Parts: sequence; C-alpha cells; structure tokens
Amino acid sequence: MECEDNPAQPPVYVYSPEYVSLCDSIMSKVSKRASMVHSLIEAYGLLREMRTVKPKMASMEEMASFHTDAYLQHLQKVSQEGDDDDPESVEFGLGYDCPTTEGIFDYAAAVGGATITAAQCLMDGKCKVAINWPGGWHHAKKDEASGFCYLNDAVLGILRLRQKYDRVLYIDLDLHHGDGVEDAFSFTSKVMTVSLHKFSPGFFPGTGDVSDVGLGKGRYYSVNVPLQDGIQDEKYYQVCEGVLKEVYRAFNPEAVVLQLGADTIAGDPMCSFNMTPEGISKCLKYVLQWQLATLILGGGGYHLANTARCWTYLTGVILGRMLPSEIPDHEFFTEYGPDYVLEITPSCRLDRNEPQKIQEILDAIKGNLKHVV
Repeated sequence: MECEDNPAQPPVYVYSPEYVSLCDSIMSKVSKRASMVHSLIEAYGLLREMRTVKPKMASMEEMASFHTDAYLQHLQKVSQEGDDDDPESVEFGLGYDCPTTEGIFDYAAAVGGATITAAQCLMDGKCKVAINWPGGWHHAKKDEASGFCYLNDAVLGILRLRQKYDRVLYIDLDLHHGDGVEDAFSFTSKVMTVSLHKFSPGFFPGTGDVSDVGLGKGRYYSVNVPLQDGIQDEKYYQVCEGVLKEVYRAFNPEAVVLQLGADTIAGDPMCSFNMTPEGISKCLKYVLQWQLATLILGGGGYHLANTARCWTYLTGVILGRMLPSEIPDHEFFTEYGPDYVLEITPSCRLDRNEPQKIQEILDAIKGNLKHVV
C-alpha cells in the first residue's frame, strides 16, 4: 500500500511549534533553520496532505537505550547550568564544536523524542513514511557528543524500529560519514548501514573508507561509499542506485531509515559536492519504490535557504507533488533572494570523482555484499 497514493494513509510529519522553536533557539550553527524549513513546507500547502503528529520528549530511559547514563547525566547537569567550563566536559566530547549551552539537554531529548515518535507511527501502521526534518544527528557516540550532534536520534529511531522489524536498513546521504550510527551497529547483522559521503584527508570525521565493513557478526553489514569533491546529480544517482540495488538484494530489509543531510547541495558553505535537490530526490524515489516502512530524517545543511528548498522539494516528492518554481510569499520570503525560486543551480566546479575509481569502489562493495547471508 503506497502512502502517497492512498489518501487514507498520508505521510506523518512530526511537528509542533514548541519543537521547532526549541530547535531554532538551541542550535546556533543552524539557528532559524527548523522554522525556515517548516514555513516553506507550509507555504507550499503541503501540510494539508500530511498527518501532523506532535512529538513526545524522549525519556531518560529511551535515551539510555543507546547513550550511557554517565553521559546523559553530565549533559543534563551542564545544560541546567549552561556551563561551558566543566572540567569533565572534554571527555564527553563537549566543548569546541558541541558547546554546552543552557537547554541543550531538552533540545537533545526533543529531537530524540521526535525521531522515536516518527518510528512509533510506522510501527503502529499509521503511515508508510514518517518525516522528522530537524532530526538526523548521526555523529553522536554512546558516551560523547561529536560534530554538532549531542544525541544520536537516528540510532534511537532504529532501535525503536527493531522492536518490530527484524532487519532495518540505514541509508545516509549527508556530506559527512554517518560514523555514530555505523559504530552503534558495527557488531550486528540486524542493521545494515550505508553511507555515501566525502572522504578525504582532514575532512571530518575522517572515517568511512570502502574497507570499513563492520566487525564480528556485523562484518560486511557496514557499507561505505567514499566520494570526492564536485560530484553532480547524475553520477551520484548512478552510484547510489548501483549500491542500493545490491544492498536490497543482499540484506532484504523490512524497514528503512533515510538520512538526507542537505550539505551535499551546491552553494553549501561546506563547498564540497555539487548536487541539487533533484539528484537527491531520485535516490529518495528509489528507496520509496520498495514500499517499506520508511523514516525520513534531515541532518547537515548550512546554507539555510537551500536546505529549506531541498527538504521542501523532497517533501513534495514524497507526496507525489511537483511544486511551482516561484517561492510563495511567507515569513522568510526575503531569504530566498535574489531569484526567489525553488530550483538550485549547480556551480561550474570540477568533479574530482574518476570513473575508474568509482568502479573500483562499486566492485569492492559488490564483493563484500556476497558475504551477507
């Protein structure tokens, strides 16, 4: 039963005004982003076609299904005090790119809870697709914050789905390697992680080479697709489809978590890949045609207007809607100048991905997946 063609079962869109304002106020790196994304989705009239579900806050117990008690207790302590100088913070990864602002614990619980809420809607059969755009914080480890990620909501969502689905597939299309999710499940054959990302010396987090395949029982259940700067829609989709076809055949998933970080899009300050929402949407459509329970998360995306353009366009794709090019008038309209259109044009940057290298990566992945039983 397809969500987008069945009016009785529209996609679930996890949202509340409180949730969005919390995401806006705490995440200084992307302040206002959650509001911009929601406002544009609303301006295009897409809320009418989805079922809006208010997120619950994650309980301490739910967060502790992955994170250690010591980490959660420390995060709660520094969050109450807004204390950036606690000597213990360093060992928990708090500080430099994960500052401990006041309220950070509530924000983490809100994002984690929103992803768990989305997962629960899928498990209860309320929808085939559930969306939490402010989620997708894939770098956090069980006992440390990392790369702007304080809580790994993707892991919490997967763990919730695992209560019903035996095999869960995690697909990460963010610019950065989904290291926290891969680490969490590197020893199990019940969750396969697939990450397409930039991989080059000195680029965060520095992991995710094609030879990183998982450990123990989870060997060959981690799939990494290391890419170079400048990749564009067509080549990216060919790689993505080539990998996912083999993954689906080998693993036969029952549910999917799809992280769609928009820092791959042309114009992002990360200045690495040269994608447009159209290229990402082809990957999304490929996953949706499996017609599995699918949890959609955001992630990176540091050009705020382009991130809102991207995720709104992808929301339209989920609904089977082609959106008009002109940005509708709404609260953040002026952010979309000077052209005020939904489309994003790739820049004329060089694509550093050599066909021969790409083929070697695909061949290696195909060989590894032969071991998956």
